[in-house]
Amino acid sequence: MRWALVKVCLAVTAMVVVAFAVPLGLVVKEMARDRAFSNAERQAATIGPTLSITTDPGQLRKAVESTQMGAAQRMSVHVPPIGGATAVEIGAGWAGPDAVEETRRQGRAMIVPLARGGSALLQPTALGSGDIAVVEIFVPESEVSNGVGTAWVVLAGVGLALVVGSVAVADRLGARLVQPAERLAEAAHQLGEGRLGARVPEGGPKELRSAAVAFNSMADQVVELLANERELAADLSHRLRTPLTVLRLNTASLGDGPAAEQTRAAVEQLEREVDTIIRTAREQRAPAAGGAGAGAGCDASEVIRDRMAFWSALAEDEGREVRLAGVDRTVRIPVARPELAAALDALLGNVFRHTPEGTPFAVDVHDAGDAVIVLVSDGGPGIDDPDAALRRGNDGARDGSTGLGLDIVRRVAEGTGGDLRIGRSVLGGTEVRLWIALDGRARGGSGGGRERRGRRKRRGVRMGRRERAGEGGRAPGGNRGERAVSEDARPPGAG
Repeated sequence: MRWALVKVCLAVTAMVVVAFAVPLGLVVKEMARDRAFSNAERQAATIGPTLSITTDPGQLRKAVESTQMGAAQRMSVHVPPIGGATAVEIGAGWAGPDAVEETRRQGRAMIVPLARGGSALLQPTALGSGDIAVVEIFVPESEVSNGVGTAWVVLAGVGLALVVGSVAVADRLGARLVQPAERLAEAAHQLGEGRLGARVPEGGPKELRSAAVAFNSMADQVVELLANERELAADLSHRLRTPLTVLRLNTASLGDGPAAEQTRAAVEQLEREVDTIIRTAREQRAPAAGGAGAGAGCDASEVIRDRMAFWSALAEDEGREVRLAGVDRTVRIPVARPELAAALDALLGNVFRHTPEGTPFAVDVHDAGDAVIVLVSDGGPGIDDPDAALRRGNDGARDGSTGLGLDIVRRVAEGTGGDLRIGRSVLGGTEVRLWIALDGRARGGSGGGRERRGRRKRRGVRMGRRERAGEGGRAPGGNRGERAVSEDARPPGAG
């Protein structure tokens, strides 16, 4: 906008300068010409009294030489034959006899351009005898254009000064208009990135002040709506405490055994998740994306061993071969333990839900220095459309799947600047790669685009980051792919 205003002002000023400077320059040129020939006419008139008294060549020559033009050899006198005497010619003629005769015949002054440059002024003068003599004055071109060049330079300088001044004024006015607009755009970007405290100073022109007031009002309403949503999520989660209490009391009567212990562990995990939802929803501000504090990290190896111990019992019941690698040493990551546990439960729950019984799977952990890579591979039928599986809410119209699990995993990765990708595993099925960045820098390629989309999805919906739902995008295989994990064996967060 600023440069557009400058360009418009530049164009308008240039047109105004051309419209006035060019005609003014032409007027100056015409005035210089008129001045030169008016001076020539005055010089020609000085010899008129002498011609009215005498036509003697000697007297006329002395009179011509006493004038300014005669002394400069720029005056000639042409006297016609009088009473049988010969014609008198004093000085060098420039216009020629034809022009002299034409002037004498017309009885008025003539200006004749000369081929060698300059012009000749032919002024008729009446003699005492009634005849007409012609006084010729040579006017050089330099005298006709005297001062015109200087006038053009002055006009050009004035025009340039006007253009520069108008551009400077337009730039200042444009800055006054653009700066409030830039502040408004910057505040909009900040609000879009999740910084809910972004506000716009209410300054500038009236229209931009109104826009700033409207933006600030909108931002206040967004903050209020998010606060209401958090309170609503907390209230709804709090209502789950009563049925959870009943479930916990009922599990006490199940006695001993793997199934009973598994059920009690699931109920305890569900209670912890509900508490986490309530605490998160009641926070006054959402945690910044990718900004896990120093105490918010965990040991990935320890969390993976813990969750694999939970899932191994179900894997043994279904005859699945399990391989675990890379968890024999401490691997610190900037992800809270509950979030990593939820992501692992979502990935492993997918394996059990969407692959036939007896399908092997593996979990590998790699420390790449600037990132930690968690690979979950299986020997199932694989995923036909990995991109569709990563889209939030895409459940493929399968029973028991909400299409949110992989989105939970993806947000965990992108919260650190990493990404989530799906490919083919060495076991023949699906390989889900969870890339957790340690330095907070987003990775390039397709992950970078998903990271930006993930940040947009995370804004204002922190209260929902603990959803526990089925995963979308797995291609069902066998009878195991068509049924959900049994209620007594499904872990919290599996989907």
